[in-house]
Amino acid sequence: MALDALEAEFSDLAAAIAERLLPEEQFTLGLNAEQSQFVRFNHARVRQTGGIVDCQVGLTLMANQRTASWRFPLTGNWDTDWAIAADALADLRADLPHLPIDPYQVLPSGDATSRDVHHGCLLDPNAVVDAVLPEVDGLDFTGIYAGGRMLQAYADSVGQRHWFATDSFSLDYSLFTADGQAVKGTLAGSEWDAAAYAAKLADSKQQLERLALTPKPIPKGGYRVYLAPAALADIVAMFSWGGVSEASLQQGESALGALQRGDRTLSSQFTLRENFASGLVPRFNHLGEIAPMELTIIDQGKLVNTLVNSRTAKEYGKTANGANSAESLRSPEVCPGSLPAADVLTALETGLYLSNLHYLNWSDRPTGRITGMTRYACFWVEQGEIVAPIENLRFDESLYRCLGDNLIALTQQIEFIATVDTYERRRLGGMWVPGALVEDFTFTL
Repeated sequence: MALDALEAEFSDLAAAIAERLLPEEQFTLGLNAEQSQFVRFNHARVRQTGGIVDCQVGLTLMANQRTASWRFPLTGNWDTDWAIAADALADLRADLPHLPIDPYQVLPSGDATSRDVHHGCLLDPNAVVDAVLPEVDGLDFTGIYAGGRMLQAYADSVGQRHWFATDSFSLDYSLFTADGQAVKGTLAGSEWDAAAYAAKLADSKQQLERLALTPKPIPKGGYRVYLAPAALADIVAMFSWGGVSEASLQQGESALGALQRGDRTLSSQFTLRENFASGLVPRFNHLGEIAPMELTIIDQGKLVNTLVNSRTAKEYGKTANGANSAESLRSPEVCPGSLPAADVLTALETGLYLSNLHYLNWSDRPTGRITGMTRYACFWVEQGEIVAPIENLRFDESLYRCLGDNLIALTQQIEFIATVDTYERRRLGGMWVPGALVEDFTFTL
């Protein structure tokens, strides 16, 4: 199946479904597709390689305030695909009368259309191994390369049409010491840059040498820390889970409720916004609505906007702003600060350099408390010099402290942290974030 040929077939499929609608019915049709090359590495050797072409379509039928959905593959053969779609339409029509009424159902409306196609310069599938492995010769290198074209599209019964295509890749890897300690790195984008890969690995190799030193046990307590961009990205990702959602705020389930009420504040250095200018993800949502190119959510520590989809807007009398069904961040960006990257260790002076975090969860959502673990290459720093790696620590810290009064500085440079999830399919986009210098970060174990 050729992905480029899907645009015409997707349009034909939407038209064929529209012709067979009953007067009271409406539909939405969504498409996710990819043509990707995967190469898995282990011990600096190829463990598994292969390519996939996958296309999934989601059909949602709405009538009389009831909604039903069906998901099926698209093969590129019209006779096969239309037969599956027609059966899906019939099954959904049969199911609808048996489903409960949805008082907040939102029907597709508007006349938005868009077509965004971003061409990249990716490695030829046959060139991936030769581009990756020479730089890690002699190292215990493990990782996965995924690259190729990805598609998302939308059509509905009122005539809205959207098409988004982009070429992208990610190389998510780890380098291991002899005793199993690891340095993690990620390289991603729409163009393979051999020089950027070499520079990334040089930094990882330097951290690997430091990681081979004897770990320093760190007692629980409060320490000055530097959260590298990947670590800060893990914290900001929590905003998508009971944070910036208007529905979560309305239902009292958001960690930013205290910020909205004015009971707590964040640092004036902290500004968070949705920024689609990079074109890494589509701006249209599950109802074909277009999000603004930029939407500031937290401006210098103050909550100025939330993410509102049309369902929440209908239920709570708000104005929708093109948010997705989960009201989660899709193209977040944390604005940079004033700390030069070269001065990070000097400014940290004595404390912890945290490259990555994981296992994050809310420990007390109303107060914005997050718990999690340090991960991969994290170090103890004294007088601006890395002294030793540390054993893993558990932290329990509030957003209102680490991004509030205790936020000392953000770095001048922001880094793209790619989303590398491949469950069901490759994910688009990522997050632009700086590093953060934080005072009195709390470790409990």
